[in-house]
Amino acid sequence: MDFVFDALQSGTKLKILTVGDDFTRECLAIEVGTSFVAAKVMGVLDRLVQQQGAPEFLKSDNGSEFIAHTLQAWLAGRGARSHFIAPGSPWQNGFRESFHSRFRDEFLYGTLFASVAEAQVLCEGFRNDYNQERPHQGLGYLTPQEYKQQWLQKQSDNPGV
Repeated sequence: MDFVFDALQSGTKLKILTVGDDFTRECLAIEVGTSFVAAKVMGVLDRLVQQQGAPEFLKSDNGSEFIAHTLQAWLAGRGARSHFIAPGSPWQNGFRESFHSRFRDEFLYGTLFASVAEAQVLCEGFRNDYNQERPHQGLGYLTPQEYKQQWLQKQSDNPGV
């Protein structure tokens, strides 16, 4: 997970949290706000854990929202651990950085938002398109959702392998 930044037409700064699965390349969440605290990050993660189950590791930088004791305790309570990248080392979170590059170039740079609500709706549309319509070379030209479904099917066909 990581943040990317943008602004509304009015100049109000936006902070956009993206959460992704490095294995499937799926963008699990894009949440838009003018600020984020650990409790808001936990709310997003709580929703994802209910939908997807808890990850073994959650990779992020050392931002205050991610290192907060309350978030660390919340993760531990779900059997997950944090994996913090080294300060000033974005390449250690390569899939998020790659996603952010595409997100900026293909969407944010060409989109003006009138409100936070509009930004959230439009970003969710981008997320759905990214997961369901965009083939990824690294996934054998499958979309993240197709890749995930294929992998889940293999797991159910070969339990215990």
